[in-house]
Amino acid sequence: MFYTIVGTQWGDEGKGKIVDWISSKADLIVRYQGGNNAGHTIKVEDKVYKLNLLPSGIINNKKCAIGNGVVLDPWALINEIDNLKKYGINIGNDNLYIADNICLILPVHKLLDELNEKERGINTLGTTKKGIGPAYEDKVGRRAIRICDLKYPSLLKQKIDNLHNYHREKISNYNLSLNDYYKDLLSMADYLNSFSVPLWKIINEMGKNNDTIVFEGAQGSMLDIDFGTYPYVTSSNTISGQVFSGTGFSYRNNHKILGITKAYTTRVGSGPFPTELHDNIGIYLGEKGQEFGTVTKRKRRCGWFDAILLRQSIMLNGITDIVLTKLDVLDELSEIKICVGYEIDGKKYDYLPNEEFLYDKIQPIYKSINGWQTTTAGINKFRDLPEKAINYIRILEELLEIKISIVSTGPDRKETIDVNGTLLNI
Repeated sequence: MFYTIVGTQWGDEGKGKIVDWISSKADLIVRYQGGNNAGHTIKVEDKVYKLNLLPSGIINNKKCAIGNGVVLDPWALINEIDNLKKYGINIGNDNLYIADNICLILPVHKLLDELNEKERGINTLGTTKKGIGPAYEDKVGRRAIRICDLKYPSLLKQKIDNLHNYHREKISNYNLSLNDYYKDLLSMADYLNSFSVPLWKIINEMGKNNDTIVFEGAQGSMLDIDFGTYPYVTSSNTISGQVFSGTGFSYRNNHKILGITKAYTTRVGSGPFPTELHDNIGIYLGEKGQEFGTVTKRKRRCGWFDAILLRQSIMLNGITDIVLTKLDVLDELSEIKICVGYEIDGKKYDYLPNEEFLYDKIQPIYKSINGWQTTTAGINKFRDLPEKAINYIRILEELLEIKISIVSTGPDRKETIDVNGTLLNI
């Protein structure tokens, strides 16, 4: 069986916890897009792990892989590996594979990211300034340095020179030592390439053997470079189809696509957000849900559940099951609203239009229900949920026309409900 885990909103839906939970029975967990601009926080008993690049299954001491669809900051990767060692989690080439054709993020990309944001001024996209966008630009422009290039010092030097020459006009006034990080990369080369493999070959052999593989996405579907709220998006494809080009995997059958969905909606950075709340309820959701970015520590914008956005994500990803997270954050609310439609200049929409000009004109149409006003935190059996919480879940299922198969009621691994007790029958 194969599982793809995707965020259905603007990221931060709780994918890390679900991958960690489901990976207990997996043979391999693969990250297929993004970079260290995405963060996963995983709580296991009294320990909290924060991951940016490594797939969440590494906490379960499972074999993990980073696919070619990712752009890799080697300094960030080594730092993350060193941090996990402090928790007794050791990473070597027996439990981590890296695609040998993965492209690298270099210091020049971080500088370019900062300069690009400064140029945009008030129109900033709110990037993490981790160099992700410029690294993808160089990849598409066929200027990138791949991990396999590190084996060949003369080629590496030539490619770094070419890269700096291409960006020379923009970076000439900044003190960026090409020679220093060339030496850094050479010093890391053997270590990094100890993880380097033809990943496409390995995962297709595993697919042929019907091993259990989990594909882990970063960010959310509405940040997809093609189908998200452009231009307020990330620089990669975040929807499930990216699994195939981001890893080289070719098996489509026996493939479940799990859409991770918060019981409300959040967004980090700039861009449209039709159900955003600017009142005390928005503040409450942020505080109760501890809505601060794992990577940036930025406060997340908060709003009501948007069923229009979700229906769109379900179609784009081919989602088979919804995983509803952070239900417990709604526990104290007397009234809960769900967005069931949009209105723009008097016209009704049942989807989020692509026209950037229309974003600020969207007026959400809401359905209101009574809250349950009793705790759901830590409940791990569906029948033990309050009746009104079950009613909320059933209403969402009706609006989304899909079953909610998993409900999360807290950050800990054990605070998870497998609704029908069948999703993990691997």
